[in-house]
Amino acid sequence: MLASPPGRPAIFFLSLAFLLRFWDRESKDMSPVHGDHASQNRNTRTQETVVFEIVEDSDFLTLLDRPRPVSVEKKRSFDERSFSELSNIGSPCRRSSFLGSPRLNYESHPVVSDAWETLRRSVVHFRGQPVGTLAAVDHSVEELNYDQVFVRDFVPSALAFLMNGEEEIVKNFLLKTLRLQSLEKIVDRFKLGEGVMPASFKVLHDPVRNFETITADFGESAIGRVAPVDSGFWWIILLRAYTKSTGDTSVSEMPECQNGIRLILDLCLSEGFDTFPTLLCADGCCMIDRRMGVYGYPIEIQALFFMALRCALVLLKQDNCGKEFVKRITDRLHALSYHMRSYFWLDLKQLNDIYRYKTEEYSHTAVNKFNVMPDSLPDWVFDFMPSRGGYFIGNVSPARMDFRWFCLGNCVAILSSLATPEQASAIMDLIESRWEELVGEMPLKICYPAFESHEWRIVTGCDPKNTRWSYHNGGSWPVLLWLLTAACIKTGRPQIARRAIELAENRLSKDGWPEYYDGKLGRFMGKQARKYQTWSIAGYLVAKMMLEDPSHLGMIALEEDEQMKPLVKRSASWTS
Repeated sequence: MLASPPGRPAIFFLSLAFLLRFWDRESKDMSPVHGDHASQNRNTRTQETVVFEIVEDSDFLTLLDRPRPVSVEKKRSFDERSFSELSNIGSPCRRSSFLGSPRLNYESHPVVSDAWETLRRSVVHFRGQPVGTLAAVDHSVEELNYDQVFVRDFVPSALAFLMNGEEEIVKNFLLKTLRLQSLEKIVDRFKLGEGVMPASFKVLHDPVRNFETITADFGESAIGRVAPVDSGFWWIILLRAYTKSTGDTSVSEMPECQNGIRLILDLCLSEGFDTFPTLLCADGCCMIDRRMGVYGYPIEIQALFFMALRCALVLLKQDNCGKEFVKRITDRLHALSYHMRSYFWLDLKQLNDIYRYKTEEYSHTAVNKFNVMPDSLPDWVFDFMPSRGGYFIGNVSPARMDFRWFCLGNCVAILSSLATPEQASAIMDLIESRWEELVGEMPLKICYPAFESHEWRIVTGCDPKNTRWSYHNGGSWPVLLWLLTAACIKTGRPQIARRAIELAENRLSKDGWPEYYDGKLGRFMGKQARKYQTWSIAGYLVAKMMLEDPSHLGMIALEEDEQMKPLVKRSASWTS
């Protein structure tokens, strides 16, 4: 047996000491730094200032999934970043840095923890797989249809799960609703269009056979028996969000999915008697699903229509069937963008032009193309319109302009780039200028102002749920937080969203996550509001996560299409 060479233990310990010393030096070089003073203490071989995050020990594991920090000379604030940069950060190849549970730095936030816990209780399973979330889990009142999975309601839930890296439930939801689309839809012996998506569905369990089935509602059970126009649009928008977030194109490329998109588009792009590129809709066919005078060409449906068309352009395969639809979509988008930006836009200059309209004009030279009577201008709009700012009004049709502000339509107009950058900025200016009216003490007014007295009786049919400043009639809906936050980030105004989220955090969890709030300022919990309303919970979570990581915006927002820039602006006062 050979003896060990003399001095080997000494060499070992010298080597170990050298390694420890080297590790200590490297640790010091890579320690978190702050400001110029810290960078001066750096090893001279590092010429650029590297920005690191300070993390607790428990947060270290979450960094393993994050991209490596990039050496930069200056750390730019978020407001300086362009939307295209944010879209690149949230590229499909990048997976979320937290899976199965909220981010570690959120666990200490009691409102966020409560929101995630409550959201997970609302998850619906079908044959062992998660397929959606209930509208509300409020056992203190009659369930009615709140125990169903609504297509529009699930969208914020889906976005929250996607941002949290939980894709399975979103994929299952998309495929299950797609199968429901193919069902024969008959309401009072009248057959609906082939591409109609359900408003909601319910999982039914047969305890005798131990078997589960899904039943869908296409309007035959809805209040007013109105089929949802927006469900198909939300489905396409969510499919694009899923594809953008996960990088999984296999779902959208399925023949069934491609056919489902085409069926929705064929239903909406069909030609008829209408002379406008906007989509003709019945009252109660969208989020405002009771009679509120939202019929004709409501801003919410037009903005969703525009966004769904743009998402479809990305999702449709360029085969023989797809090429035909691409041309139809492109032609409609050009006409729709011009129409909306020209005739639905209102600012101080445009308001003054309408105030001075001449009527009974004929031929192509007419300025007052819809024959709107200046005497029909409501008194409130003159005080509501700030000197700087503007918005898309609620509706435009022959001899009628609905000047009400609708939050969802204006936010979707920003996210879809239906609004030009100047118009998007003007909408943000309006929100800031009219904060008390549109936000108040609980974000966010679904519409403004409310119908009152005789007008309320005529327009709503005396609906007791839609009394003034309640429910759809000027109520405050927390779910709209996520749309406002996304619009704020896209326009580089995150401080507006942060202020609104802080307001909501003060009450939402304590009040049990209600569906809506009442009153001019949103001070009172809705008189018939369900508690533990799922989209109130999910809307808050999406807003919170999006503000924390703005790269999430890429899955729900679209950049401006250069080809659809307006050639002529009817009113440019928002730039002054």
